[in-house]
Amino acid sequence: MENVGVNPKDLLVHGIKKASTVYWNLSTASLYEKIVDNNEGHIAHGGALVVRTGYYTGRAPNDKFIIKEPSSEHDVWWGKVNKPLAEDKFDALYNRVMVYLMGRDLYVQEVLAGADPEFEFPIRIITQDAWHSLFARNLFIRPVNLGRPMEKVAPEFTVIHAPHFHAMPSQDGTNSEAFILLNLRKKTVLIGGTSYAGEIKKSIFSALNYLLPKKGILSMHASANMGKSGDVAIFFGLSGTGKTTLSADPERRLIGDDEHGWSGRGVFNFEGGCYAKVINLSREKEPQIYNASRKFATILENVGLDMSTRRVDLDDNSLTENTRAAYPITHIDNVIYPGVGGHPKNIIMLTCDAFGVLPPVAKLSTNQAMYHFISGYTAKVAGTEKGMGKEPQATFSTCFGAPFMALHPSVYAKLLGEKIARHKVDCWLVNTGWTGGPYGVGKRMDINDTRSIIRAALDGSLGKAETKTDKIFGLRVPLSCPGVMKKVLRPESTWEDRGAYQAKARELARKFKENIAHYADKTSKEILEAGPNPE
Repeated sequence: MENVGVNPKDLLVHGIKKASTVYWNLSTASLYEKIVDNNEGHIAHGGALVVRTGYYTGRAPNDKFIIKEPSSEHDVWWGKVNKPLAEDKFDALYNRVMVYLMGRDLYVQEVLAGADPEFEFPIRIITQDAWHSLFARNLFIRPVNLGRPMEKVAPEFTVIHAPHFHAMPSQDGTNSEAFILLNLRKKTVLIGGTSYAGEIKKSIFSALNYLLPKKGILSMHASANMGKSGDVAIFFGLSGTGKTTLSADPERRLIGDDEHGWSGRGVFNFEGGCYAKVINLSREKEPQIYNASRKFATILENVGLDMSTRRVDLDDNSLTENTRAAYPITHIDNVIYPGVGGHPKNIIMLTCDAFGVLPPVAKLSTNQAMYHFISGYTAKVAGTEKGMGKEPQATFSTCFGAPFMALHPSVYAKLLGEKIARHKVDCWLVNTGWTGGPYGVGKRMDINDTRSIIRAALDGSLGKAETKTDKIFGLRVPLSCPGVMKKVLRPESTWEDRGAYQAKARELARKFKENIAHYADKTSKEILEAGPNPE
């Protein structure tokens, strides 16, 4: 029997009174039944669940705030990313949400963030919709899978998710009706006005990014996997660079696809699931994620669905390019769960260079690795955001995850540099973007070439190849790689107009220098000099 109708007073500690029925830790099958009964989604052919997130089909970074209070205000990296909201504004909005939740059915999942038992955080996630409860069940670690009863795990952090409650900006101090509020003192996340489920997982990630570095643990927006010999690889990369796709390698065991910590014991996953982009996903090139996207328990956000046949269309972008699949990590073959590994042997920094000038792979020194970590470069192309023109736009997201970094980037960079040096980690920059010209002229890197490059980097053969230093970017570029044509490895060789290549490369190099200048006051001279030289 499910734990249905547990005394709602158990939620009084959060200020939630007189809820109708509280559903505690419902199983996946029970949540499916609730989702269908509540008309929250549709079951697709094969068993996946298809849902719609409404107006918000992606994160709302302008609606995220950290509550400014004495215990954390001197540590938080305030600015465009971490915007403050006063405590009294939070308290007033929180109280109105509590009133709103009275008389409503609520769904609770008690889960863990952090696969290493020494650094785990019990999380209680209270949601208004059953499908968001399933999302939480999929994405985090379930204590019962570790042999511990859920009712004996007290929450360290609480997420209260009321997607159908709208804020009043003039009264609440928010930017819109949507709000994602992180209160570090009260260890509470309050979310409303948006049904996009990614806000749940990323709010907890933001909290861990504040808490863990204070314990000497590097928190990373990165995927990780392990080879047959136990060698661990970390993949940094922003959305669209291939972080999830490339780490889901059938020849290696997946530790996790998005968020990890690196402690004195090694690498560990923060999560128990995956949240993969699935637009234009193909069985041939991405078989692991493709198969996972069709299974029972998987949630498909804003994916096309034929209501007659109940078959999904992964090429349908009519609602958004940011279609997503949220599934338990155990849907991937050959996975490590809970996700714990040793210290990494290799770090791969992924970038999608739409200017078409970065090499498909380059070996990085420690200073170069820290430079590119602080830079967090990728590029957006026309059509990905409203108002974009035809030219690619360089995007720099420090630490490959600026929207979620609560502390100053120098804190994370210092930890990374220390760990790379201590464990003698090989670092690589891999371009999954364009070759032969910029977006609109050249073509996207062949994923098979990228897989060959990463395979050679991880098995050690690429490290033995002869290299040539690029004069503009200062990168050591291998001249050969098994399974990849030599011409592909030298980007200038793939352009018909060498002069145009030089001009575009210097343009991008200048953008790197302009960006790193924002962090120059807390970045060493050695790291600053490890970047591109546009002159």
